[in-house]
This record gives sequence, structure tokens and C-alpha cells, in this order.
Amino acid sequence: MSDDPHLAGLERLYQRAAINRLFDSRLTLSARGRSRIRFSVTPAMFHAAGAAHGTLYFKMLDDAAFYAANSMVDEHFVLTTQFNLFLTRPVGAEPLTAEGAWVSGTRRVLIAESRLLDTQGREVARGQGTFMRSRIRLADLPGYADDG
Repeated sequence: MSDDPHLAGLERLYQRAAINRLFDSRLTLSARGRSRIRFSVTPAMFHAAGAAHGTLYFKMLDDAAFYAANSMVDEHFVLTTQFNLFLTRPVGAEPLTAEGAWVSGTRRVLIAESRLLDTQGREVARGQGTFMRSRIRLADLPGYADDG
């Protein structure tokens, strides 16, 4: 867990999100503007041809870019407004890492990018998104505050 209260709150928020109960994943925010999600791909996530479905690529790349962007905004939740995805390599049942990096913006619109790496460090997908500051206060979201 991060020493920065904001980053630690975002890490807790990720863990508490209902969607993340479906994935064996862990978010780490080592610094503002940087994120890393480690997760495991299982055969239950495969499409008909026996590799990871594109929805998994999108979710992990969007989450990594999202948290890199939201780490730059202290008080409000950001929302994904647009996301470009580039799939470059099929993935089987293996651990993957999604890395996110904030690119620009801090006031209303932010840009962040992400990449998905296999166990050998090869890039299997890349994404870039725009994120907009919402009116939703982070402190009002379950899990953000350190409630013991």
C-alpha cells in the first residue's frame, strides 16, 4: 500500500470495486502518474479460438490508464471519455502486467496511456485514453477512505 494517502485510497477503491472480484488482480500506485496492475489470465477468459478475449485487454489497459490519471486528481473521481486500444499479440493462460502512465492534463481533461506486458516483458497490447474530472467526490466512495 502506498504511503501517499491519495494513492492508498485509490488502491483501496480498486480492491473494493465489485468488478474486481471477477479478476485475480492487484493495483499498485508507486508514484503519482504511474500505475501497475498484475493479474492472471485463466481459460475461463478465452474466446472461441483459445486465447484471452479482447474485453480483458480493454479492462486492464483502461484500469491502468484510469488510475494513472486519477492519481493526478486528489478530490474527484475521473471518468473514461474515450479509449483507443491496439492488440498486438494473443495471450494464453498466464500472468500479465498492465502499466499506466499519465501523459498530460490535471484540470478538467487528462490523457493517460497504458501497455500490457506478458511474463517475458513483451508488449501484447497498448492503449491511450482521455479522462474527465467528474463531480463525484472520492471521499464519498466506499473504500477510498481508510476505514480500518
